[in-house]
Amino acid sequence: MAASLWLASSALAGCGLVRASDEAAPEPASAGSTAPGLSWAPAPLTEDGISVLARADADGFALYTCSGSKTFLPGVNLGATTPLHQPGELAIEATDYRRWFVQMGDLGIRVVRVYTIHPPAFYDELAAYNQANPDRPLYLVQGVYLPDESYVEEGGTLYDKPVDRGFAQEIADASAAVHGRLDRLERPGHASGEWKTDVSPWVVAWIAGVEWDPYGVARTDERHRGAAYTRGEFFTATDDATATERWIARHLDALAAAEAEYGISVPIAFVNWPTADPLEHPDEPNPTEDLVSVDANHVVPTDAWPGGTFASYHAYPYYPDFLRHEPGLRLEYDGREDPYAGYLVALREHHATMPVMVTEVGVPSSLGSAHDGPLGRSQGGHSEQEAMRTDAELLRLVEAQGLAGGFVFSWTDEWFKRTWNTMQHQAPAERRQLWHDPLTNEQHFGLVATDSAPVPDSVREVIPSTGPVEYVVAEADASYLHLDVTFRDRLPSRLVVSSDAVTAPAGDDYRVDLDLSGRTGQAWVREELDPLRLDTDDEAYAPDVGETWHRFRLLTNRSTVAGGRPVPAEHQEVGALVEGTWGPTEAEYDSSATWQVVDAHDTVRLRLPWGMLGLADPSSRTALGPGKPARTEVVEGLALTLDADGSQLTMDYTWPTWNHVEHGERLKAGVGVLAKAFRDLAR
Repeated sequence: MAASLWLASSALAGCGLVRASDEAAPEPASAGSTAPGLSWAPAPLTEDGISVLARADADGFALYTCSGSKTFLPGVNLGATTPLHQPGELAIEATDYRRWFVQMGDLGIRVVRVYTIHPPAFYDELAAYNQANPDRPLYLVQGVYLPDESYVEEGGTLYDKPVDRGFAQEIADASAAVHGRLDRLERPGHASGEWKTDVSPWVVAWIAGVEWDPYGVARTDERHRGAAYTRGEFFTATDDATATERWIARHLDALAAAEAEYGISVPIAFVNWPTADPLEHPDEPNPTEDLVSVDANHVVPTDAWPGGTFASYHAYPYYPDFLRHEPGLRLEYDGREDPYAGYLVALREHHATMPVMVTEVGVPSSLGSAHDGPLGRSQGGHSEQEAMRTDAELLRLVEAQGLAGGFVFSWTDEWFKRTWNTMQHQAPAERRQLWHDPLTNEQHFGLVATDSAPVPDSVREVIPSTGPVEYVVAEADASYLHLDVTFRDRLPSRLVVSSDAVTAPAGDDYRVDLDLSGRTGQAWVREELDPLRLDTDDEAYAPDVGETWHRFRLLTNRSTVAGGRPVPAEHQEVGALVEGTWGPTEAEYDSSATWQVVDAHDTVRLRLPWGMLGLADPSSRTALGPGKPARTEVVEGLALTLDADGSQLTMDYTWPTWNHVEHGERLKAGVGVLAKAFRDLAR
């Protein structure tokens, strides 16, 4: 018997079964969602000598466990890095995995998905956790990333040899890794070492590939339309498949063949997203978002692969814009029209011969937003509690539409990420992972916050002998400039904090205006430095173009045309500052807050995102200058002016540059609502 088959059979010890058989797995004893003893221990079937832990076909998805078939997978996506590192550095350590797996299990998560081969410690710790928790293991959806993505470059296609061979080798390595039979030398951007732990008893599915680039797919389909194709033994392309779909089918067949060598079959799918979905979206204003079709219906398993396949989508509720403009998606759900629910139903109906899973879904808890979404599900601009509540709502919605799985993106916040409406405001990407931008939504999708510690030796004080201000203290971390201003006798009615970093234009560059009587705050930027200008070719890029000072905004959608009607540009008023407390342990914690008043001490506290002070990279003290594209300038620090009801105080603030800063982890506020959704759906 193959080693992996022996391990799969041995995992049944807690089931009260001798071994899996050709008979159907027992149904759950109860439909209860959190009943003690509702075991998720694996109970694979054996068909013609092949171990089948899970199956995906026209009847749906089934994971065979000791308490019956699980038809919905509630999961989370896990990235490949930690703060201060790029993903290719694969900097996660065994202690990280050990801690995270316990936390995932406690939240009710039953499946973890990874996008690529992780270091050996991941598989070691996953097996250790599952052996210690046999009735509530963490199942694995193993991904296979495209190591060479040059097909997206001008003239590139998926059939190019570096792309094709690289993916084939990565598939072979991934199969060997999960079975504990891989030994790989160090290579930039790839995990290396010796994989000795077999986690195949808990591998519930595979998802290969990437979010397909529409132009790369279009070139591939055109140039290789007549390329020779041989049907695979385990996966094959249908007669009407495109060149891209035939290429995918060939690689899925190779993955299935590698797993069949170990006597195992589980569902295998490929990554997709709305940009390359097989549906038609005539009301989509951006032609790129409906340019190509990559259809899972055209990549099908043969009878030799009992595990089957499913359609996997990274599908979010805020993009593309057809979610807002397509009348056919207006499905009634939970008492209101919900286009996201309508879209999921449309996908399910198209893929009638296989289950559908949403393998990425969620909203970020960031100050900044990159796109407005229907029903308030925007791409940012949420407090932690709002984000966790929305994630829970979306997870339940996915299950309610008859889909087979929902995977929240992502486990931790990721410092290295970028997004379209802040990336032009920042210094080059090689240092992006060294700071954590509250305005970049992509950095804040996690269930786990990765909060920066203060930058060492960054505290600066001013103690005036006269005037209304008694004491000022400033301190830096990787996300904010913290500024505490204590007044001598009483709080002023208005406090304005102005800052100057770059040499031109002359005078203050940015300012924050706090109306302490009216309890409002507003961030401003000088017109010449407004970063909004960098994100669009529209000369009227902001409502206040032509004025000396602009409200600090983010562009969330360029002007466009939808259904023959002009749609004006959209903005987020992120400079409308929220008053509140930002201590995570405080009862009134609000992650969106950037200023507060401590009345008992006549103190105003601010934490200002570096982007609102014009920093393109605070870790190197690089500021964003004028021009388009913007010039950058390494600065000594910030010249700050504090104006309290007309009385001014100046302060030159500088801080050490850094290549390292400590950070802490914590589960985000409100995560209990999401945990309940995970537990309710893990039935």
